[in-house]
Amino acid sequence: MRPSDRREGFSVWDAVIRGSLTRFRPVLITTLTTLLGLLPLLISTGAGAEIQRPLAAVVTFGLASSTLLTLIVVPAVYWLFERNSGELT
Repeated sequence: MRPSDRREGFSVWDAVIRGSLTRFRPVLITTLTTLLGLLPLLISTGAGAEIQRPLAAVVTFGLASSTLLTLIVVPAVYWLFERNSGELT
């Protein structure tokens, strides 16, 4: 969500949707390129693979979970807090 969305008079829901759609492509492309770069480490079976594979797995799943948090959980939590704070004032 861009700070200007709320100042321009958009509702909380519309601002969250606009912000999520604005950030969707950059976050997804960055995540996908990193995951594709780590794919050879994840499926390697050669010498040293027993060290590289766990590291690649941790980075891969950490990146995937942070992407879900960034695109889904954070906007939803913001919407919940902002919606509830609007009712109290």
